[in-house]
Amino acid sequence: MAVAPSGLENVVIGPTAISCVDGDAGELYYRGYDVRDLAREASFEEVVWLLWHGDLPTAAELARLRGELARQRVIPHRTAALIDTLARIPAVPMAALALATGMLGVDDPASRSVTPSDELQSALLLVARYPTIIARYERRRRHLEPVEPPSNASTATAFLTMLRGSPPDPVESRALDVLLIVHADHELNASTFTARVIASTLASVYAAVEGALGALSGPLHGGANERVMAMLEQIGTPERAEPFIYGLLAQKKRIMGFGHRVYKTEDPRAAILREVCLEFAQHRQHGRGWCDLAMRVAEAVWQARHLYPNVDFFSAPVQHMLGIPTDLFTPVFAMSRVAGWTAHVMEQHAHNRLIRPRAEYVGPPPRRFVPLAARG
Repeated sequence: MAVAPSGLENVVIGPTAISCVDGDAGELYYRGYDVRDLAREASFEEVVWLLWHGDLPTAAELARLRGELARQRVIPHRTAALIDTLARIPAVPMAALALATGMLGVDDPASRSVTPSDELQSALLLVARYPTIIARYERRRRHLEPVEPPSNASTATAFLTMLRGSPPDPVESRALDVLLIVHADHELNASTFTARVIASTLASVYAAVEGALGALSGPLHGGANERVMAMLEQIGTPERAEPFIYGLLAQKKRIMGFGHRVYKTEDPRAAILREVCLEFAQHRQHGRGWCDLAMRVAEAVWQARHLYPNVDFFSAPVQHMLGIPTDLFTPVFAMSRVAGWTAHVMEQHAHNRLIRPRAEYVGPPPRRFVPLAARG
């Protein structure tokens, strides 16, 4: 029996029509569309429809999706009460989001169904309600009243409004919208693979998403963006970037936000968010220092190791300039990626086969059982 490489590197475990990563060329496609084109021309809601249905929506379909997302942003009473309790503890935000996801499943009468129509409705509820859950958690832990979801707003605008208490300006909304687009899916990354493994048992959308959240929370996956921001704050000023990076390398410590298992050239999502960072910094002059600092760090890492930044690196200063607390960076990642997770769950269930790999056993050979009295 052939043994897969450590970490399943370059192992293809099955087909998908949802997204494609070309690591050698530095390309990412959602359903055949270049992520650069989507980030430049589309909205997050258009991408959600694309991931779920296989093609971009018509104007009528997009209006219907936006209207349904807006209507479903109000969360059930029991979920709201759970969030309020978790915010008082306070729980780790990703743990709170996972628990709230489970409660959403309790309140969804179709949560155990794996029929396409029921799963699509559950997916819509998750995409609609994650912004409300995250924003409510943040406001409650700051002892502020929650803000009701706007009745007619995009996902990005609604989230920032509920988080901060007042509507964002168009540049802020667009910056977050692009960030949500580039995080929406990425083939079989760790969290998506987790979701598909769980889904292959015919578990529900909610169970699969809860598992995906656990995988995303790790510092080698979604949690990397929080580590990036901590590093930028520790460096402090652009002038300190180069000595700080060389100091880390001398200590053989990992630099968060650089390198990628699949991309052998620049991560296209990092390139997109670098431009967002630069444009947004020009819009908000007080944020320019964070963008300048990030650029200097990227230059220093390139000079020292020829490593490209990945998507986590520039997402950190963009979210920071938007006023999003650092420990909410990964929940915001999940707020986007849940669109991709649910698309993969539905694709898995459409042609399901239980995912059950084998392992290479490296333990002791067969041996005789020794009774307790004879073990010395």
